[in-house]
Amino acid sequence: MKLENKTAVVTGAGSGMGRAIAILFAAKGASVVVSDINKPALDETVEIIRAAGNKAVGAAGNVASQADVDAMIDLAVKEYGTLDILVNNAGIMDNFAPAANVTDEMWQRVFAVNTTGPMMTIRKSIPIFLEHGHGVIVNISSLGGLYGSRAGFAYTASKHALIGMTKNVAFQYAKDNIRCNAIAPGAVATNISQSMGNVDKNGMDKAMLGMALNPGMGQPEDIAAAALFLASDEAKFINGAVVTADGGWSAY
Repeated sequence: MKLENKTAVVTGAGSGMGRAIAILFAAKGASVVVSDINKPALDETVEIIRAAGNKAVGAAGNVASQADVDAMIDLAVKEYGTLDILVNNAGIMDNFAPAANVTDEMWQRVFAVNTTGPMMTIRKSIPIFLEHGHGVIVNISSLGGLYGSRAGFAYTASKHALIGMTKNVAFQYAKDNIRCNAIAPGAVATNISQSMGNVDKNGMDKAMLGMALNPGMGQPEDIAAAALFLASDEAKFINGAVVTADGGWSAY
């Protein structure tokens, strides 16, 4: 199996893409630490994995909390002896507000989860990777990290930042046998829109102009398949890349 004897941490794994990634990784042999702020949803993911005869433990917590991040990574080492793969999937939307309307609270909230959270998980994981001589990071960004108005000002900036972080880590640690890649999903059927509130209609109307060109919605399993490839040894020479997974939406 592709991930046999590997230990993976997947954030935001209580639903959507994170759940699909955790389930697929476990099915392919990985021991998975399932992390999410929503404990009932997290527990459900763990139950699904275990019911299939695979290995998983849950780590309820907020990726915007250093203490929760530390506990999550420490649990992987305590439970399974090491950490081989980190998937930064946890993320939230903004409310489509353009720059003039963005609030300090929205900006800080979006960056705390989408950018600072991955920074803290990466910072915590790299010493473990260095100690064991290998490691893989998969960051779930967005088409919003590649283009200018697929969402609001805060989300767009946060996902661009995540791609910059991906490329920096990839080059800085390439000779240490640590790889770091990103996936930029297009429209995927998940519940991330539930993280929005007080939607800015003007900003949303402009952001949605491109939806007319979208060939169709992706499924969480489509992104999980891409993450599995990047996490596996089959992608051993892929580093610092951004894999667009949007069904051809951005190819126009």
